[in-house]
Amino acid sequence: MRPLLLAAALLAAPVARAAERPVVVELFTSQGCSSCPPADAYLTDLTSRRDVLPLAFHVTYWNGLGWRDPYALAAATARQEGYAGRLGETAFTPQMVIDGRSSVIGSRRGEAGAAIAQAKEQASDGVPVSVSRSGAGLAIAVGQGAGAGRVLLVGFDRRRTTPVGRGENSGRTLTESNIVRSIREVGAWRGSSLSVNEAVPAGEDAAVIVQAADGRILGAARL
Repeated sequence: MRPLLLAAALLAAPVARAAERPVVVELFTSQGCSSCPPADAYLTDLTSRRDVLPLAFHVTYWNGLGWRDPYALAAATARQEGYAGRLGETAFTPQMVIDGRSSVIGSRRGEAGAAIAQAKEQASDGVPVSVSRSGAGLAIAVGQGAGAGRVLLVGFDRRRTTPVGRGENSGRTLTESNIVRSIREVGAWRGSSLSVNEAVPAGEDAAVIVQAADGRILGAARL
């Protein structure tokens, strides 16, 4: 490659990575909710797409209604409550929040698909994010861009199958994907490049999300 072309390619690389960043799809769900399995199945289908980062947040408020969800996470409930305040909605299951910008009923594939497509167009100006293994931990890098946000490290299990013995789904065996096991803030991004080394979170896999104060996802990447 000629020097000028090589230089142009290197300058364009961060923009290309930002344009290719995945749309973050967060499903707030519970094994105690009889209307949730269709949404869980849709989220499983989304795991085959590289342009989407699907994450299942199992909330706690169904636990006292017949079945205690083994993956219920207090942080998931708190995260959904935060979205409810920003989006002007009441928390419900199955709720699917698309890129922190909009919310749909998670089992309505057409509406969710349209919201994902719209978010994908809006994601082209996102900030570049990467996460990779570094020794026994993870190396997180966030590039330059406009805006500011929290850097969140998410740990999740890729696939789990659970026989449900009580509650609304009693007698069913549920297969669920990308179940969030942990989420924590690991840094604050203010527009300049940022590098962070962190311990591997609880869960089989990991992802990083950069989220603005108003809930919008500014960047994301998975391990």
